[in-house]
Amino acid sequence: MTRGEIWRVEKYMRNLFRLDTITLIERQKSDSVEVHVGGEFIGVVFKDEEDGEVSYSFTMAILEMDLPSAPAPRG
Repeated sequence: MTRGEIWRVEKYMRNLFRLDTITLIERQKSDSVEVHVGGEFIGVVFKDEEDGEVSYSFTMAILEMDLPSAPAPRG
């Protein structure tokens, strides 16, 4: 991804999620960037070019151990 593309996708994600601490960081692979929130890695944005069209996919892994406990059932 070019620096211009990275800037545009970062700006889009900041506006979409209303979160100014989202930062996209270049990787060694040119088809993707890391996504950080407040300096913490949360996922990857991949660039896909097919039939002359460009799209970007955001992939985020959520570890079960990071989730809060479920509320107790009412009853």
